[in-house]
Amino acid sequence: MTQNETGAARSPGKSSAGLADAAQIRYLSPADATFTRTEGRMLNVTVGGQAHAGVYIHCSFPHTNKRIYLSVRTAENEEIGMIRSLDEFPKETQELLEEQVQLRYFAPEITKVLSVKEEFGYSYWEAETSSGLCRFTVRSGGGNVKLMTPNRLLVVDVDGNRFIIPELDRLSDKEYRMIEVCM
Repeated sequence: MTQNETGAARSPGKSSAGLADAAQIRYLSPADATFTRTEGRMLNVTVGGQAHAGVYIHCSFPHTNKRIYLSVRTAENEEIGMIRSLDEFPKETQELLEEQVQLRYFAPEITKVLSVKEEFGYSYWEAETSSGLCRFTVRSGGGNVKLMTPNRLLVVDVDGNRFIIPELDRLSDKEYRMIEVCM
């Protein structure tokens, strides 16, 4: 065994930088990253002179803050870099990235629960949402209805569509009792 620069023991022939290199994050800034939209409304980015076509934005905190710590990834899910905050970028770039985040994390807010019926391992929901009246089916169990914060509920239907109840305490007692059996 030998010691590295910090005095930690390491095996001969093994690089102590391996894990450190893997854990390093490349932060993107307006000085080194330029975002553009294609005719098909996809997102491209050029970082340090290298162009990446068809990239995606992943939020580190999609249910609490979609403006900070955004991962820019290729179609193969390889991270190009991380955006600390949208506020660091010009307004036009912020709007472009926000649009991509909204598309990726589209989740209508449930404003009123009209009915929830459980049968054979599924619950059948009818709700008024920010996108209109919706009827959807949720598989029971498996974390398809889960608390994201003590007062915010995420509902994922059998097709992978996401719905949010932003403030549980704003539901009527009747609405809460209907969804309580699914939580």
